[in-house]
Amino acid sequence: QEQLKESGGGSVQPGGSLRLSCTASGSISRVNTQAWYRQGPGKQRELVASIYDGGTTNYADSVLGRFTISRDSDKNTVYLQMTDLKPEDTAVYYCHWMGTAVHYWGLGTQVTVSS
Repeated sequence: QEQLKESGGGSVQPGGSLRLSCTASGSISRVNTQAWYRQGPGKQRELVASIYDGGTTNYADSVLGRFTISRDSDKNTVYLQMTDLKPEDTAVYYCHWMGTAVHYWGLGTQVTVSS
């Protein structure tokens, strides 16, 4: 069964860093967009960062300059490097991969930023 699994979440102090990983397993169909979303307490799920087939990336204004999305195709893994974390970055982070007729979601990993 195809699935995505996030890892790397945890608790950090403001200004800290974390690197999230999203690894695919099973028979994942070809995708052309890989992204990270997050959902904070009492908030709607929002797009954080995307990486497209050709390597183009896109970021939410709130994380621009602090977060970096990347991938290792050989490992079937997408990363989200997060630096200078702020309390408002606290959320469950989900990975989402999408192709022409398919899309996959992970179950999420909790990130908590607190002093």
